Amino acid sequence: MLNDMLGRSVSPVFVGRAEELAALAESFDEARKGTVTAVLMGGEAGVGKSRLVQRFAESCVADGAQVLVGGCVELSAEGLAYAPFTAALRQLVREQGPAAVAALLPEGAQRDLARLLPEFGEPSGDGETETGRARLFEQFLTLLERLADSRPTVLVIEDIHWADRSSRDLIAFLSRNLHAPQVLIVMTYRSDDLHRQHPLRPVLAELGRVNGVHRLDLPRLSRDEVAAQMAGILGAAPEYVKVQKVYERSEGIPLFVEALLDGGEDCTFPESMQDLILSAVERLPEDTQRVLRMAAAGGNRVGHALLAAVSGLSEIELEAALRPAIAGNVLQIADNRAYVFRHALIQEAVHEELLPGEHQRLHSRYAEEISKDRSLVPPGRAAVELAHHWYGARNDLWALVSAWEAAQKSFKAYAYTEAVPLLERVLMLWDRVPDAARRIGVDHTAVLERASEAANAGGEVDKGVKFVKAALAELDETEEPGRVAQLIVRQASFKASKGQMGVIELLRHALRLVPEPGPVRAEVVMPLSRQLMLRGQIAEGEELIHEGLDLVRRSGDKCLEGDLLMNLALGHSLRGELEQVIAVNEQAMALGKTESSGRIIIRAIGNNIDSLIDMGRAEEALRLSEQGWEYAKKYGRLRGSGLFILNNWAEALESLGRWDEALDLVDSALNYGPVLRTQYALLRVRADIGLARGDLQHVEGILSEIGVLKDRPEDFVQDVISNARLHIGWHLLKGEPWAALAVAERALSHPRLPSKAMLGWRLLSLLRTVCDAAEDLEPGRTAAVRAHAAEVAAELTISGPVAEAYRLSYSGDFDASAAAWERLMRPHNQAKALLRAAGVAARSGDREGAASRLRQARPLAAALRATPLAEEIEALSRRVGGGPQAQETPSELLTPRELEVLRLVTQGRTNRDIAAELFISAKTVSVHVSNILAKLGVTTRGEAAAAAHRLSLLS
Repeated sequence: MLNDMLGRSVSPVFVGRAEELAALAESFDEARKGTVTAVLMGGEAGVGKSRLVQRFAESCVADGAQVLVGGCVELSAEGLAYAPFTAALRQLVREQGPAAVAALLPEGAQRDLARLLPEFGEPSGDGETETGRARLFEQFLTLLERLADSRPTVLVIEDIHWADRSSRDLIAFLSRNLHAPQVLIVMTYRSDDLHRQHPLRPVLAELGRVNGVHRLDLPRLSRDEVAAQMAGILGAAPEYVKVQKVYERSEGIPLFVEALLDGGEDCTFPESMQDLILSAVERLPEDTQRVLRMAAAGGNRVGHALLAAVSGLSEIELEAALRPAIAGNVLQIADNRAYVFRHALIQEAVHEELLPGEHQRLHSRYAEEISKDRSLVPPGRAAVELAHHWYGARNDLWALVSAWEAAQKSFKAYAYTEAVPLLERVLMLWDRVPDAARRIGVDHTAVLERASEAANAGGEVDKGVKFVKAALAELDETEEPGRVAQLIVRQASFKASKGQMGVIELLRHALRLVPEPGPVRAEVVMPLSRQLMLRGQIAEGEELIHEGLDLVRRSGDKCLEGDLLMNLALGHSLRGELEQVIAVNEQAMALGKTESSGRIIIRAIGNNIDSLIDMGRAEEALRLSEQGWEYAKKYGRLRGSGLFILNNWAEALESLGRWDEALDLVDSALNYGPVLRTQYALLRVRADIGLARGDLQHVEGILSEIGVLKDRPEDFVQDVISNARLHIGWHLLKGEPWAALAVAERALSHPRLPSKAMLGWRLLSLLRTVCDAAEDLEPGRTAAVRAHAAEVAAELTISGPVAEAYRLSYSGDFDASAAAWERLMRPHNQAKALLRAAGVAARSGDREGAASRLRQARPLAAALRATPLAEEIEALSRRVGGGPQAQETPSELLTPRELEVLRLVTQGRTNRDIAAELFISAKTVSVHVSNILAKLGVTTRGEAAAAAHRLSLLS
């Protein structure tokens, strides 16, 4: 297997690279511990990347590791999806058998892998395009983790500069999420091929920020290393002059060293690099060169049977023609009776030498022979090979037909991003083929619709918008209203994913186009009703849902019924009807299980986690989160609805004060690259904890990222309120109550404040804090906010203990609120309520009661590392004379209370000011001041202040 990577090398000696081999070995050692996941090895073409990786792989095998190898090919850019992973998988199946490989995967997962290798049987019939690819990614991740359970595993992927988009996405996914020990991915790429617009550049930039991904740049050989390479090739130490000449002309590129030595004694240096590379080819017999040109048209690797068919030569004639190329190390023999050019640069150079007519003729021959017998190419590659060769042959008819077929194959392999350029080719060739619609069985608009579907599934929103607009321009909504409505639904989806306004208006228009009952109307009702619910338009949303349920129950679409039921549950949630939420979601979950729809099951579980949190049943929410995550893994939906589970799981942990666990979960979820709305929800959890811990700069970055500081418009009521709450908290943390009051005013002016009880009472409890802080500065505005808040409160219901605890805080019954939060095991909220209750007690003259509440709050804040809250507790403790300071003696001269009075004296405060600050009478302050003057031996307050600084009494 390992020899198939390169075949024999010109130089029998492996030269240099000691540092790079040591770096790879160190990365492998770290991978065994689970701290390193991938190595990105970059270097110029011909610098020896493959040879180094081969040597490293040999050492890994010698140490008992499993090494899987896959390479990208130039054809990948034309739709050959997952080429390196298919090759590695094929090797694994060859070594272990399909049954053994399938046994490593979750039940049914091999049907997803069947989209890459037919050995795994019939592919799954799951038509949910938006999640199929994510599930395939999960299966490959699981496979690597299971392989590593038995022994260390190395996955080598060569030439990722040629990787198709799906392979690049899978590479990024594995690098971010492969945390199991004993797995290492080693990837090579040509650094000199990466122009500014190269699609690999953003992937490398992204992976450069991932923990556990190492970069390794392979330099050129030094002069001494070139001499060693020459000695290995020549079998004797070369002369100094010859070494100097080869070193200067090759510039330390090993491939060029070999080519120069092939040039003979004079080391003749051709005018161009291409001439240098071709020099070994041009010394071969003409018949051999002719067959090499045929082979080059087939790519870097071509099967013996295919080359024989294309050349028209007999077995004996073909072998005779190829033997000199193999002897001269231009071609190498690989497994499965295939020929491989020793280096891709050689194949590229030979192919570029083809004359225009020769180029078209050879590609046409390949297309003709593959069309006759598709077994001439590896399984799964025929459609893409045909598309490539017919296009290279400039045969517009068959280039169009084969591109359409290859696009459909890409859909089946979840390679949606590869389907897009193939469909673009169909569209480009359409006008050149008079009967194109008859040839492929669909009209031009259908191709645009299919392209928009591929773009949607592949996350290429801008292209998807372009395709949808073009398709809509070709349709008359009076003649094909259903078709137009379906396209508008997709257009609305693109608009929503970009965070743009106008989604509801588009969906309403789509609904008007299909007034009659039927499946298409139900397809429009589902997203429209959900959008209405999220915007707080519950009554209209529910009316549509009931209509939709009637439609889908007649048609028997169980999955769409599940979606509508979950929309209905969302309405119950917004009304605070939490028991009904759980019941309706469980109905949807049952439908999902009947239909084996992981999407429905996981979304229903995620919704119920949210309801359990609102009901104060956080421990149940945690258990359900674990169950939901297991379902997400089972159905391969970690990056979709699985991240919805993680977000709600993190919210449950945050509410219980398990903040570090919540942050770890958020980090893990963000590594999966969630969609924008899920990403923002996860960042809000981070921001909540950041505010509580006083991390102002970090919170500011988050608020800027999610658009809070830019006043970006939000359609969804829950997002509006959550953003306002964070914005208010940020201003309060900065000591800007007037700015927090302005945000509160804007939040209250929103046309659809939340009817969801928990959201509403949580906001109102915060508004009370804002008003208390801003009252002295803005009494008029504060009174108006209080009045408006009271109007909102009158409309809110009590949906459960969490909403009741927030209501108690809003109403000012802080002791009852603290007790409620204690029962709910929410320490941060409990500590905040205790602090507010202590403030009330202090203002009423109950200093001991205040101190008692503060003593209870202090350890709660300390355990959470809630620094701002802890500082407020300590500040109030000093004012009322409680807390740890009461047990300490900072100075033998003064008591703790006298120190507090002295601190305020040094600030120039009057006796009346000090009395108000410390909740004592002015007469008591006067007594304390007299005692301080006497103890310090001074006669004035100014002298007392000077003495305090001189004696460091207040430090």
